[in-house]
Amino acid sequence: MKTFIPLVPLTKSAFSPFGEVVSWEGAAPFDINQGFARRCNGLAEIDVMTGGGLTNISLFVANPRPNPFRVEVMERHPDGSQLFFPLQERPWLVLVCADPRDPGSYRAFRASGREGVNYARNTWHHPLLVLDPESRFFV
Repeated sequence: MKTFIPLVPLTKSAFSPFGEVVSWEGAAPFDINQGFARRCNGLAEIDVMTGGGLTNISLFVANPRPNPFRVEVMERHPDGSQLFFPLQERPWLVLVCADPRDPGSYRAFRASGREGVNYARNTWHHPLLVLDPESRFFV
């Protein structure tokens, strides 16, 4: 049985049941480094509290999947959150669900490329879905 999941814009309110949208929108940046850079604190709450976890920083380089694609795997991380932030302004996709066995619980978001997501602990999500080859992400 094929189920088509409507694609909606990624907004803070629409994504809040699954984690945080990470962006400068609504933040309060301030000048640093003698005015040659801007800094914005508190964009996401990284959750690594379970089991004495540590923060791991990675760089992912991803390529598009065939379109249309079949959802064959969803994953979640019971010990902490996971943040994905694009390093280029390229649209990309976010696919989450409450229960992988329930097609009605799936939600698909189109990110503009100017924001990332921080999946809350235990949030079911699809591995990285990009639209352009060689898309780089801070994870």
